[in-house]
Amino acid sequence: MSARATPPFRADQVGSLLRPAEIKKARAEVERGEMSAGELRTIEDRCIREAVARQEALGLQVVTDGEYRRGWWNHDFLGKIDGVEIELDQQSYKFAGSDDPRYTPKVRRRVRRTRPMMLEHFRYLRSVANRTPKFTMPSPSILYHRGGRAAIDRGAYPDLDRLWSDVGRVYREEIRDLAAAGCTYLQIDDTSFSFLCDEKFRASCRARGDDPDELPHMYAKAVNAAIADRPPGMTIVMHTCRGNWKSTWLAEGGYDPVAQAVFNETDVDAWFLEYDSERAGGFEPLRFVPKGKKVVLGLVSTKTALLEKKDVLKKRIDNAAKYVPLQNLCVSPQCGFASSHHGNLLTEDDQWRKLELVVEVAREVWGGN
Repeated sequence: MSARATPPFRADQVGSLLRPAEIKKARAEVERGEMSAGELRTIEDRCIREAVARQEALGLQVVTDGEYRRGWWNHDFLGKIDGVEIELDQQSYKFAGSDDPRYTPKVRRRVRRTRPMMLEHFRYLRSVANRTPKFTMPSPSILYHRGGRAAIDRGAYPDLDRLWSDVGRVYREEIRDLAAAGCTYLQIDDTSFSFLCDEKFRASCRARGDDPDELPHMYAKAVNAAIADRPPGMTIVMHTCRGNWKSTWLAEGGYDPVAQAVFNETDVDAWFLEYDSERAGGFEPLRFVPKGKKVVLGLVSTKTALLEKKDVLKKRIDNAAKYVPLQNLCVSPQCGFASSHHGNLLTEDDQWRKLELVVEVAREVWGGN
C-alpha cells in the first residue's frame, strides 16, 4: 500500500501553527501605532515562507500558511462577511479551566460578500509552496450554533432558509475565487457537530428552543449549500473537534449523536476527526462512513508537548480499520496548534516533532516517501 498522491494525504495536518514571536511582537507594535500594516505583512510573508519550507522538509505533502495572518481561526473570516458582527458573549460556555471571555458572531443584517475574505492569503501561500497548499475556512454553521436564533436578526431573516441561501452564496463566491487562484484543497472547520455530542450543549440547545437532534441536519445542509459549486479537481474536507484554546477544550462525547448527518449528509470528500483522547469516544461511529470516503484520524494531540508512541498510534489505526478500510484512512494531529494567536501550551520545537511523528507513522503504516 502506497502513499496517497491526492488529498487528503496519508500524513496530513489541520492547519494552524504556533505564531512566531516575531509576528506577535510586530502585531502588538501595529496595534500601538509603532509599525505599519505593510511592515507587518513583510514579516508575515517571511515567516510563512519559512514555515512552508519547514513543513516540506519534514516530508509533508500538504502545507499551510499556519494561519499566521489570522488572530482567530473563525472570527477573522466570519467578521469579513458584510452583515456579521463579532461580539463579546458573557453567556457563552467557557473552556475547561478558563475564565477567558468568548466571542460570538451575530448576524445583524442581510449578509453579503462585498470583497474577498482571504483570497490574498491563499495567493501568497500558493506562491511559496512546492507541495499542495491547503486553505481553511470556518463552517457556515457557526453563524447559528454559537448564539442560536437570538444571534440572527429576525428583521433581516424571519426565515432561516433565506439566511442559509445568502450565507451559501457568500461561501460559494469565495470558493469560486479561491479555485480561480489555484486552490485544489479546501478545509471547512466545524465545531458545531462535535459540540452536539456533548449532553450539556444539547441541553443548552433545548433551553434556547432548538432540537439538538435536528440541528445536525440543518448544519449539513448549510455546509452543502456553501460548497455546492465546487469546481472539478477541488478536494473539500471537513474538520471537527471539541474546542481548542490554550490547550483546553469545551465539549466531550463520542460521535454517535451526529454520525448519520456528518457522514451521510455532508457532501465533503473526507473528514478530519479528533481522536486524541477518550473525550472523542470510540471508533464505532465510523461504521456510518460511506464506502470510498476518506477519514483522517486526529490521533496526535496538539494540546500537550508529550510525544505519542508510534506503537500506540499504529494500534489505534488498526482499530479504526475495523470500520473503515486501511486504504481509506490517513493520520494527522487532532487540531491545529494555534486556533487563535495565543496558541497552545507547547513550544515550536514540540510542534515540529509532532508533525514529524505524523509523517513517520504514515510512512511506516502505508509506505511511500
